Amino acid sequence: MGEETDELTDVPALVHAERRRLLSLAYRMLGTTAEAEDAVQETYVRWYRMTEAERAAVGNPQGWLTRAASRICLDVLGSARHRRERYVGEWLPEPVPAQHFTGTAPVDPFERVSLDESVSTAVLVVMEAMTPAERVAFVLHDVFAYPFDEVAAVVGRSPAAVRQLASSARRRVREHGALDVDRGLDRGAHDEVVRAFAHAAGTGDLAALSALLDPSVTLRSDGGGVVSAARRPVLGVSNVARFVLGIAQKDPVLRLEAVRTGDGLAFRMVRGGEVRGVVNFKVVDGLVRDVWIQLNPAKLRVWTHEEGRA
Repeated sequence: MGEETDELTDVPALVHAERRRLLSLAYRMLGTTAEAEDAVQETYVRWYRMTEAERAAVGNPQGWLTRAASRICLDVLGSARHRRERYVGEWLPEPVPAQHFTGTAPVDPFERVSLDESVSTAVLVVMEAMTPAERVAFVLHDVFAYPFDEVAAVVGRSPAAVRQLASSARRRVREHGALDVDRGLDRGAHDEVVRAFAHAAGTGDLAALSALLDPSVTLRSDGGGVVSAARRPVLGVSNVARFVLGIAQKDPVLRLEAVRTGDGLAFRMVRGGEVRGVVNFKVVDGLVRDVWIQLNPAKLRVWTHEEGRA
């Protein structure tokens, strides 16, 4: 009897210890830390709304919390597209430091999406085009290594249907070259190009900056209607290069600090000791294919002066 009491006494501590893992999972599903925190908060509300007897009957609290959080995220994703249609300007996922979430390694890192890459803007942008069920299946199976039968219980589909969802999601990610392995890229090569980009931008060298850009380069910036940002994507070498140099010329006291995100080397934009933005990149074949500039203050909360420094 004493052993049973000890086990039950340990359950509250175990439940609260799950919070970081749940935040990590919810962030990948939803793309912002605020929405992830709301989803996890709602998960705990549902846990504590149960009677003590109901909670005691849960044989696997971690599994219950994961299923509950995933279902909440599924509901949020169902309404997200409509909300983002009303968003002012471009909507980008919130960048976070590469190791912002810890303690959630997949079963086989050689066969699954790495945890760092799964918080990259490159992957999160592709996931925005997925159906809610695809996104949940991809995160639970390909990132967190949950078996298909458990994912099926979350999304309300058969294991075979979930296998197809995960396969479709994986194909989207690979077709868009969102993973380093699909671009034949090592992080050292990415970082070298990004450092050259920052140097050219900092020195106002239009020719050098243009030479680093892929012909199909696209720049997107997210100000959320709160701060000034490009309302539409900036397309093409000349337009992107001039846009980047224009930022530097308009705000000469803006400093770039090297940080590391899931995309590799990135830069935190700092003015007067305050973080004003984060810019990160997708590099393909030695050239910058995508530039993402997050300026929305609501999506910069995790970037304290020191966190994420490269």
